[in-house]
Amino acid sequence: MTRLISCCVLLVLIVLSGCGSNNVGVSGKVIFSDDGSPLTCGVVHFATDTFQATGTIKEDGTFVMGSFGERDGLPVGTYQVSILGASELLPAEKLEDEKVYSFIDPKWESPLTSDLTITIDKSTSNIVIKVDRNPITKEQFLLQ
Repeated sequence: MTRLISCCVLLVLIVLSGCGSNNVGVSGKVIFSDDGSPLTCGVVHFATDTFQATGTIKEDGTFVMGSFGERDGLPVGTYQVSILGASELLPAEKLEDEKVYSFIDPKWESPLTSDLTITIDKSTSNIVIKVDRNPITKEQFLLQ
């Protein structure tokens, strides 16, 4: 009987070991296209018609993608990419309404306007994404 139990446990372990993730570890850095300085805060978003994943941008501009967990990578495929960049909530007491100013060009906020697609395969490792600064300065934004 103990031999039967041992065989069953071994079979379960073999089956479970074959259920590992096929995700590729994906990390990268978001930098400004004009001077190469890092975007210091934000979120990178990878999406297909059926799947979405995000990575939080750290102070040095780096990110690690996560599908179901924070750092579990992405399945192989082609993704539309968008970035929600560092922004500043401007105080309401100085304005009629609160306004949010983004340091990156608003085109990056949607996969429909970013025109950025990235293909992830088994050889993908470190991705560098160059973004444009917001063409409207904070001062111009406040005057709107």
